[in-house]
Amino acid sequence: MKKWGLVIDVAKCSDCNNCYMACKDEFVDNDWPPYAAAQPARGHRWMNILSKERGQYPKVEVAYLPQPCQHCQNAPCLAADQDGAVRRREDGIIIIDPDKAKGRKDLLKSCPYGAIFWNADKNLPQKCILCAHLLDEGWEKPRCVQVCPTGALQVEQLDDQEWAELKQAQGLQAHREQLGTDPRVLYKSLNLYTKGFIAGNVAFGDSDECAEGVEVTLRGDSGQELNKALTDNYGEFVLRGLEENGDSYQLEFVLPGRTKQTKTVQLKESLNLGTIFM
Repeated sequence: MKKWGLVIDVAKCSDCNNCYMACKDEFVDNDWPPYAAAQPARGHRWMNILSKERGQYPKVEVAYLPQPCQHCQNAPCLAADQDGAVRRREDGIIIIDPDKAKGRKDLLKSCPYGAIFWNADKNLPQKCILCAHLLDEGWEKPRCVQVCPTGALQVEQLDDQEWAELKQAQGLQAHREQLGTDPRVLYKSLNLYTKGFIAGNVAFGDSDECAEGVEVTLRGDSGQELNKALTDNYGEFVLRGLEENGDSYQLEFVLPGRTKQTKTVQLKESLNLGTIFM
């Protein structure tokens, strides 16, 4: 059977919060039995947007990661259930029953993504249901996807084979894949949030002009090539997708007719190297 899932492009998210506000508009003060009870006006972020800032002035980047319920195939909340409070529909959507789940505050701790929230007034755990009530009425998209102005959020309804093929074709990744939850929310450009970068600009020492077309190569301890970039017409370069774990790297700067330059860096956090002169 085809199952619902989300594809989220981190590169396209600008933290506009349209998705968050659409979720509030749909669920605050609105009961949708048997899908969900009304969401409180404050405290819940069923569509939460995480942010991470990296780099040093003037090369600073911020990445935003929308994180709703991941509707996991190996859902920890479902494993923690005891009496039908949590169920997975045939179409893959995970529902916390608004009647059976009353008093089950323990379910909050079961979610490693922190996507379950406690409604103290209703004595009820709650989370994103992917607007299942609307999809069942024939809507093609949940509200968050409908209002996203940049196309960062896309909804898919695919069988398992199609989902695997889409993941392979677009290089999609699960956030915190090591958890083994097999989520139906996958991310494009996830490295912008989870990995670091080394940036800088190259100039000619004899003229102070920007050095365009310089080949910048990142090498590991044993000399293996890990990443490569060319400087643009401003002499700038960015090497992405790097682990911020304190490893040391060798940077090579090569331009025909110029002396090769090398620089050793240790990457504990994303770096802006400033100007390197050739």
